[in-house]
Amino acid sequence: MNWKMSAKGAVTLVALLIGTPATDAADPADNLASPESFASIADTAARSAAMFTELGKVLTNPRCVNCHPAGDRPRQLEQGRPHQPPVARGADGHGLPAMRCSTCHQQANFDPAGVPGHPEWHLAPREMAWEGKTLSEICAQIKDPARNGGRSLEELVHHIGTDTLVGWAWAPGFGRKPAPGTQKEAGALVDAWVKTGAVCPR
Repeated sequence: MNWKMSAKGAVTLVALLIGTPATDAADPADNLASPESFASIADTAARSAAMFTELGKVLTNPRCVNCHPAGDRPRQLEQGRPHQPPVARGADGHGLPAMRCSTCHQQANFDPAGVPGHPEWHLAPREMAWEGKTLSEICAQIKDPARNGGRSLEELVHHIGTDTLVGWAWAPGFGRKPAPGTQKEAGALVDAWVKTGAVCPR
């Protein structure tokens, strides 16, 4: 029997074994447009809103929404299922005293068990929850220091563009699909959105 297999065949076989789709090309939804690609929109406000809409591909992605849940329980997987085992936010977002996030979530991803990790693994504060909200509502929330962790717009650029916990969304470990684009591209979009007036889409 001839066991030789092409590279494409090997990718397909691995994809079938781990339950992920095998594709020849990246899905456009996996990419982020650059701020420069919106230059043809002459109206500054419309251009700003369009850039936030593009950023929305990241903000509404499961990698972000799962940690910005509407309730006190984190979500998991692409489907946003309630966290298993059952855990709760706790007073500081790091879990209850008997089950802290750090009990399972260590300094880095532990791929053999499929457990994500980061030194500061925790839920976003309640006021920063945006699960189930429209992109327009998320935009208004992100601009409001009372609901964005007390950040100015400039600090928001840094938070999305360079914060390493946010950056986990683009390096989520084996078996998880990363957020669209790259963290650097997302940061560039936020920066351009702020510089054009931080206009929210309708």
